[in-house]
Amino acid sequence: MTQETASILFGRQTQRIHCLGVAGAGVAPLAIYLSALGYQVSGEDDAMVGEVADLLVNAGVALGPLPASCDLVVRSSAVQRGHPSLDKALAGGLPVVRRGELLAEVVRGKKLLAVCGAHGKTTTAAMIATIAKDARFPAGFLIGGLFADGSAPARLGSNEWVIAEIDESDGTIDQFSPEITVATVLDWDHPDHYPDEAAFEDAFVRLFGRTSSQVLVSDRCARSERIAPGATTFGRTGDFAAQEVSESAGLMTLSLTGRFTPQEVRVRARGDFNAMNATAALAASQLMGVALGPDSLQRYPGVRRRQSLLFSGGGVEVLEDYAHHPAEIRALLTSLRRRVGRRLIVVFQPHRYSRTRQFRREFAEALALADEAYLLEVYPAGEAPLAGGTSGEIYSDLAALNPRIPAAQVGGTEALESCIPALASGDIVAFVGAGDIDKIARAWVGLRYRGSVDAAVWDTRAENLRARVSGATPIRREEPLAERTTMRVGGAARLYAEPGSPEDLRALLVGARAMGVEVYVLGRGSNLIVPDDGVFGLVIFFGGERWSSFSVLPDGRVKVGAALRLKNLCGLAAKAGLVGFEFLEGIPGSVGGALRMNAGAMGGWMFDVVERVELMTLDGELKIMDKNEMHVDYRHCAELEAALAISAILAPASQAAGADIARQIDTYRKKRHESQPREPSAGCIFKNPTGTSAGKLIDQSGLKGERVGDAEVSTVHANFIVNRGKASAGDVLELVRRVRARVRERTGIDLEPEVLLYGKRWKDVL
Repeated sequence: MTQETASILFGRQTQRIHCLGVAGAGVAPLAIYLSALGYQVSGEDDAMVGEVADLLVNAGVALGPLPASCDLVVRSSAVQRGHPSLDKALAGGLPVVRRGELLAEVVRGKKLLAVCGAHGKTTTAAMIATIAKDARFPAGFLIGGLFADGSAPARLGSNEWVIAEIDESDGTIDQFSPEITVATVLDWDHPDHYPDEAAFEDAFVRLFGRTSSQVLVSDRCARSERIAPGATTFGRTGDFAAQEVSESAGLMTLSLTGRFTPQEVRVRARGDFNAMNATAALAASQLMGVALGPDSLQRYPGVRRRQSLLFSGGGVEVLEDYAHHPAEIRALLTSLRRRVGRRLIVVFQPHRYSRTRQFRREFAEALALADEAYLLEVYPAGEAPLAGGTSGEIYSDLAALNPRIPAAQVGGTEALESCIPALASGDIVAFVGAGDIDKIARAWVGLRYRGSVDAAVWDTRAENLRARVSGATPIRREEPLAERTTMRVGGAARLYAEPGSPEDLRALLVGARAMGVEVYVLGRGSNLIVPDDGVFGLVIFFGGERWSSFSVLPDGRVKVGAALRLKNLCGLAAKAGLVGFEFLEGIPGSVGGALRMNAGAMGGWMFDVVERVELMTLDGELKIMDKNEMHVDYRHCAELEAALAISAILAPASQAAGADIARQIDTYRKKRHESQPREPSAGCIFKNPTGTSAGKLIDQSGLKGERVGDAEVSTVHANFIVNRGKASAGDVLELVRRVRARVRERTGIDLEPEVLLYGKRWKDVL
């Protein structure tokens, strides 16, 4: 940073800033923003998280203890005296400020769109940032959470606007003078700082009074309308009004009226609470000068720990949410209650002893909306224990309110495993709280689903299928899949079968359909990623010779089985003097997979050589379809989305001497070896956007060599993610999110995955 651009903060020249609690939701985006401004930023955290560390390092933040040379220390409010670096800074006379104080100073002189309130401010701020990015409106932003796609929670921006959450919890809200203030919902919280509701309200009255342009409040929040009587409202009947029109597959449509430019807007979120957040975000964006469109929130990636789906299988959903105030919990459980099919089971970790003591009765009333409730110990967040502020008090109140609700106090993951009953289709398990319950939830999911939560169900399904097929078809449970793939990652298949005949294949498909079990075909394991928790369905592998046949028909065409490796197809065709298949030689897949994905290489495509396909639908119906009857385009064959290829008739381009064909194959092989990595991979990760290549966009975004764990963007070809040894599927998926986010941020282009996410949908993961 130059002398001219160096800011003077707190009465002194400041260039080197150290952040205490740098992995926290508030300090991490501030550190990234400061680094983008040109400051030399360092930071430390006693609970560093790998993905946050990666974001910080990529932003130029040095991780480590308090450096010898430092001008200013900023701390999270959770970092108190007794912390070694804080004590050292104070002893050395360094100025120490809270996060909110420094944030207020950093955004001074900008047009600040401030998002505040007890609930929904992170989601609302993240939605506003998404709308701005999508509209190429170059505002800066600082979001108090992590985007679910792995993109950075802060951006410098190049116009006069900055979007930021401001937090009333420690009183630093008094430092801000926004251009626009958005108040989501105002519920009295943080009794450690605000002794009563009047003190809490006064902080917002002062904030609204310092807001120079517009105050935007919810039409559902009577408190907001009372303390800001002249404010602009948003909601179903507000000045900015929105009504939910439809919801499908996680995408809801809102109809905008009132002061909005009337239109319908698609939002990638669900639930009434998110509809309100989206309405606030759209209204604030319009006031900021952003042109809204029907897709303004269709690419909203979501925020971690906000109804994050941790597991879905067998009709069971497990999710995790940051709700930690009674009103938030009530809103969450009310929303989940609308879609639960059987039981709503809640695991709650109270956050702070002071909050628990103040709202114990309200917590109990909110938890009474569940069918079962389990209470973990209070997450202290730096507080000392307080009498009356424990989980036991909530438990006592809940038992008094509704003694029929099964409930218990639980000590941790293993205790939860023994308490929570066997789950069945229609159950939803919600882990709720703002402490470390996300780690507990993930540990529980790993423990439960490595164990026997529904092992009996899958065992019964396996026996059902075995009764339908001949002895020539093995059916196995929990078959490991990682080593059957070219990426070498992922978990096991709940059911696995190798059909010995078309009759047995039909029996498998009919049986799976009857039991409601999803079916997946596994070829050579290329062009796919198996999730770490495996595949909750039936995986079919064509392992016998009958499925790998190759025969030259009398008219010169070729009939091939779906399991025939493309490499073998090329070799056998060359021996037979058949030209036209050479481009397939280096694709590490089988005929069936190439048909499903219309695989291509070296300027050729699978369906260039296809005349006819024999397939079996998931209902067990055998069909033979000519190429001109099928709907084929880039990396896609519609008919094979719900069917399995059995065989195909291929037409060679011409005939030639085997030696000439072999030389062409060698040329392609050499070119592929020079341009593609040799480490384990799933092939090209993303489809090429129109007019350019995914690899070029990734390379130009500076992502070659980017790593998450042992997953790495190849330094040879940027559209490959390689496994450097011990990568997990989670590492690969996180890297996919990061690459998409970086390319989108740099170019505005959303890369679409080409590789299959086996057993799940990309839209749910991304």
